Amino acid sequence: MRFDYLVIGGGSGGIASARRAASYGARVAIVEKARVGGTCVNVGCVPKKIMWNAATIAEHLHAAADYGFSVARDPTLDWAALEAARDAYVARLNGIYARNLDADGVTYIEGVARFADAHTVFVGAREIAAEHVLIATGSTPRVPDVPGAELGITSDGFFELEQRPKSVAIVGAGYIAVEIAGVFRALGTDVTMTLRGEHLLAKFDPLLRERLLAEMTASGIAFETCVHLDRVVREAGGTIAMVFGDGRVSGGFDVLLWATGRIALTDQLGLENAGVRVDAHNDVVVDALQNTTAAGVYAVGDVTGKAMLTPVAIAAGRKLADRLFGGVEDARLDYDMIPTVVFSHPPIGTVGLTEEEARATLGDVKIYTTRFTNMFHAFTARKPASAMKLVCAGKEERVVGVHVIGMGADEMIQGFAVALKMGATKADLDRTVAIHPTAAEELVLMR
Repeated sequence: MRFDYLVIGGGSGGIASARRAASYGARVAIVEKARVGGTCVNVGCVPKKIMWNAATIAEHLHAAADYGFSVARDPTLDWAALEAARDAYVARLNGIYARNLDADGVTYIEGVARFADAHTVFVGAREIAAEHVLIATGSTPRVPDVPGAELGITSDGFFELEQRPKSVAIVGAGYIAVEIAGVFRALGTDVTMTLRGEHLLAKFDPLLRERLLAEMTASGIAFETCVHLDRVVREAGGTIAMVFGDGRVSGGFDVLLWATGRIALTDQLGLENAGVRVDAHNDVVVDALQNTTAAGVYAVGDVTGKAMLTPVAIAAGRKLADRLFGGVEDARLDYDMIPTVVFSHPPIGTVGLTEEEARATLGDVKIYTTRFTNMFHAFTARKPASAMKLVCAGKEERVVGVHVIGMGADEMIQGFAVALKMGATKADLDRTVAIHPTAAEELVLMR
């Protein structure tokens, strides 16, 4: 079989690139070994957001009495019903993705792809050749190499839980760790987070990570910080315990969840046969145009280790197809000023440079901050704080970073990301009329 474009990986980036290439008339095939849609649809963004929504509803139910509603202070959740509805929705998306590929004339091949050379791939005994080959196989959760690691689950396993555990230990400090911790806690599970260092979200602005730690602590989440995890053991009663390097034991957990990063899925690809190089982290090495070290072979998405976000993979995949088949010679994704959201409790929205990054690279930096209680919580018993920071650079005070934590942060950051991409200054924000009463208005009222 011969194609113009062979895409290895049926996740967000691969599908977006395949469909865009097909729209230009290219003969396209896509190879996927698991469910179509990849991590985002099956064990990532989509089911995660459903669980976050459920957790947010639980929080609002607790606040309802403060608004005069007669609602039980301890509402119950039918975890099995939520799981069934969530999984049914994901299955519907799988079908939609498959039908869209078929409608666009993309050949779908199920199986594991392995390079024979840069332009020839085998899927089982089937030989497939293509002038252009895209690697879009994504990533998988990393499990640390400690004794007893097999007793834990990963974020993939989180979506396989058939009932809500009473007590959970989460090892990790990144966005997946804090998101799952927030969901569990809001839905009634006792949560302990175990961190190698002092901070959550180490690469985020200090305002965000410090405020999040305070709010998660206030919600009842316990933290073990600056610890070395020596091993994991099964206790006599069947629960799980963590044994730390100093001999301390933290146990009684129904579930231990590893959230210690992700690793590119490249092991089965035979990249050495194609001359595709990976770095020390196992990420496929690419240039600004998504070219790998092998001519005619490209990579997008998590497998490259760059800005591991679904919209990034989609945008990079489409730009690549525009360049290869659409006649747009310089088409490429600009990786600068990419906004992102952490669906923690409370949520975080951020775009641009942190204060630390700006001071290290730009020098002349001015910071504006605010902290307030969202009007929703003005007379509720629980009063999580919202906080915002503007990072501005130079005499013109160009806004190079916007960082928000609190209710609505996930929705408001998109518009401010557009402003940053256009080069907005603090004066531009000052000239903008505030929308009252909202949380977002605080971003144009800071002095």
